[in-house]
Amino acid sequence: MDTIPPPVVRAHPEAEASMLKFTKDKPSAPDQREGLKRTGLTRKIVGGFFLFTGGVHLGIVMADPQLYAPFAQESFIPLVEKAWSEIFMAAPARWGLALSVGEATLGVLLLRGGQWAKVGWAGVIAFHLGLMLFGWGFWLWSVPALAFLIWAARADWQSVGA
Repeated sequence: MDTIPPPVVRAHPEAEASMLKFTKDKPSAPDQREGLKRTGLTRKIVGGFFLFTGGVHLGIVMADPQLYAPFAQESFIPLVEKAWSEIFMAAPARWGLALSVGEATLGVLLLRGGQWAKVGWAGVIAFHLGLMLFGWGFWLWSVPALAFLIWAARADWQSVGA
């Protein structure tokens, strides 16, 4: 028994031409703008986080700057602990405000975008590297944070300009 093939249904010639043009012009790869939106969003989240943590330090200064006293006690470098107690804790309100302004500035640089974002990315990475000097406990936060920040900075670097 012979089977009859189904009929071929063709679109109107003008419709076929416009469909071919549409598919020809449409890139087959994912839209690059989508990747740029994601990296821009990541930059904004990190910038917002640093703006928030700058506010946290402002709150610590306003509440009780002596809360900073035990911060360097777990450092594996004796010089870091000594410098913390003799320099930072000599004027904890001033240094706490400086820390607050520094973190908020990094946040604003990232939120601003453009060439300023590159300075912001370098700053947040340097901040986390410096945080690691305060003891092994900070490594639990800083190592994963650095892995994320370096990935995010590399992805965002191209979108913020050459």
